[in-house]
Amino acid sequence: MSEHIKIVEVGPRDGLQNEKQPISVDTKVGLVERLVDAGVRHIEAASFVSPKWVPQMAGSAEVMHRVPRTANLYYSALTPNLKGLEAAIAAGCEEVAVFGAASETFSQRNINCSIRESLERFRSVIEVALESKLRVRGYVSCVLGCPYKGDIAPERVSEVALMLSEMGCHEISLGDTIGRGNPNSTRRMLEACIRVIPASQLAGHYHDTYGMAIANIVASLELGLRTFDSSVSGLGGCPYATGASGNVATEDVVYLLHGLGHETGIDLPKLIQAGLYISSALGRGTSSRVALAMSSNCSTTSAD
Repeated sequence: MSEHIKIVEVGPRDGLQNEKQPISVDTKVGLVERLVDAGVRHIEAASFVSPKWVPQMAGSAEVMHRVPRTANLYYSALTPNLKGLEAAIAAGCEEVAVFGAASETFSQRNINCSIRESLERFRSVIEVALESKLRVRGYVSCVLGCPYKGDIAPERVSEVALMLSEMGCHEISLGDTIGRGNPNSTRRMLEACIRVIPASQLAGHYHDTYGMAIANIVASLELGLRTFDSSVSGLGGCPYATGASGNVATEDVVYLLHGLGHETGIDLPKLIQAGLYISSALGRGTSSRVALAMSSNCSTTSAD
């Protein structure tokens, strides 16, 4: 049966934040404009963190002021503290996001505090955001493995997800930060989460380090998930995990979903062009297999 699947495009934020080369505001806005033209309606466009720590997210306020604004178009931003939240509200974000982790070691090495302490830091951010009529999305990282400690117990993931939900997060994105998950481990993790949170409140966020992201999405669909994060051109990666490649490419996810008979509202050829635009701006080729195949087919057809 055909269903609408929600795609949350994270390329403009999660995808670009670890790039070493500078990326202009014009380029970021150009990417968002092309994503919107392709029909993408949920875009993580900014991060209101200190540019000292994440240089590529400098200019987020200007990006938010310049991106297209139409009906049924939702922009989100990462807001790790109240100062960031205030900036996101001023910039006109419809949604903000906070981050937790399912690995104690990752939490300690990444932000120098325990999981519970990190979530308590976010409590006031969530409360003020909800009072300001913003939706809050919660991220849980390392749900299928930690770069320092290996496997993560599914029950640990469900505990963190439930805490975020109880604090007011309307949606919980479950991130395979180092991309080591497979369909079996994905099912076990999701089954633990679904026991305490409805599948409709969960989103899959899978990196493609081992080439398993698409397979993990199929497994997630079978368990009832209808929201997935992805990054155009497969941008992104985990700076804390050696060899951890980017998020699953949005082009590949859309191709999969359309092939399964689902609807996304996204025009795949236009999406491919958005991916080629940002790949060109970064001086490298796309990481989307679908984009490579379809672009090659177009070139072959033209030559014939």
